[in-house]
Amino acid sequence: MRLWTLHPKYLDPQGLVALWREALLARAVLRGRTKGYRHHPQLERFKSHAAARSAMNAYLAAVHAEAGRRGYAFDARKLGPVRGRPRIPAQSGQLAHEWRHLLRKLRARNPAIYRRWRGLALPDCHPVFRIVPGPVEGWERGWRGTAIPA
Repeated sequence: MRLWTLHPKYLDPQGLVALWREALLARAVLRGRTKGYRHHPQLERFKSHAAARSAMNAYLAAVHAEAGRRGYAFDARKLGPVRGRPRIPAQSGQLAHEWRHLLRKLRARNPAIYRRWRGLALPDCHPVFRIVPGPVEGWERGWRGTAIPA
């Protein structure tokens, strides 16, 4: 499961569809409607939010909005209520780490989109996040350290 910190506008079609599905699964986990993924590290920042379900609904709403801009027909009936404007802190190192991760994926999977974004030093974040200075998040799998990996 990857709940991207970066804005969904950077994802290729496969990535955007995968994000929609994974965020729906994450919301089911937060609702207690699944046995799997309950302890998935990507969910920690949502679980720690005072309004976890609303924050996940806001996350999904932004993914849905991006899909709509592209002409995709994601099912709006799957969106839940958003109370207020939930904001979750995310560290700048995490955003940079994910950006490099996405660029590697795009280079292999969708070279045209890779070429479009490769010159961008750092992307915008997903609207539900607020970037704060800091390293890669401690819950990131395969990464334990304070510096941003090369």
